[in-house]
Amino acid sequence: MTDTNNQMDPAGEGKTPRPLSPKAAYALLRENPQAVLVDIRSTMEYLFVGHPQGAVHVPWIDEPDWTVNPDFVTEIRKLLLGGVSCAPEGPCSPVVLICRSGKRSLDAGKALLAAGLGNVFHVDEGFEGELDEEHHRSTLGGWRFHGLPWEQC
Repeated sequence: MTDTNNQMDPAGEGKTPRPLSPKAAYALLRENPQAVLVDIRSTMEYLFVGHPQGAVHVPWIDEPDWTVNPDFVTEIRKLLLGGVSCAPEGPCSPVVLICRSGKRSLDAGKALLAAGLGNVFHVDEGFEGELDEEHHRSTLGGWRFHGLPWEQC
């Protein structure tokens, strides 16, 4: 159930999820209804900063302890087996991970690939993008910067 299209990391220690720009991620999700977008940020970020419309929330690191979610891979497997599918004869449906700026989603994607899941992507600019000179986000890149659909509670 692995996908050989994922890239080796520069150190050769394992596979890395394929990077997508926010617009490319949105296009993949629209073109492939079996693809799943997973927002891996903390619950506070997901609820109060906002999140892409249609994203499923599975935190990679969350409050109150701010440690890696020990059930992360299991929760993603449940999403895939819950109808999105991972066919025995083919690759899993695309899993697109998004965080704030693309760093946590890279780490979470590596964990999924190491666990044998394939077809894993991450949004390289994240939801809010990097900090600008004024220490603000959503001004240099990210899902919101590109005007893609999002919502907040």
